Amino acid sequence: MYCTIQYTNSLNSYPTAKLVLFVPCHFTFNMVNVPKVRRTYCKKAKRHTIHKVTQYKAGKASVHPQGKRRYDRKQRGYGGQTKPIFHKKAKTTKKIVLRLECTETKARKMMALKRCKHFELGGDKKRKGQMIQF
Repeated sequence: MYCTIQYTNSLNSYPTAKLVLFVPCHFTFNMVNVPKVRRTYCKKAKRHTIHKVTQYKAGKASVHPQGKRRYDRKQRGYGGQTKPIFHKKAKTTKKIVLRLECTETKARKMMALKRCKHFELGGDKKRKGQMIQF
């Protein structure tokens, strides 16, 4: 992923060529602190309302999909592992997904954030001149 920075010469009245620099933007933020409530738009209420914020967590995988049934049948009996197990993991972080629930209509929506190493929900706000404590 690349960020573009454009420089133009605004001293002259005639149009000038733009210099576009490609700077790599593959950094991740260390700490993200999100408040437990947020005032945002609700589709059901058709206006801004207070939403309760929680972190999305994937549910338990079902045993009914065709692929899972096929895999379980293939694994039965003797013969060891029949399909390759993925080991070449590349990512060190996951994208944070927030689950926003409207306090009035109980309508829920998801909101994806950027990647981060540490995520905190409803932590203390940063103060100017305070020491960082872990």
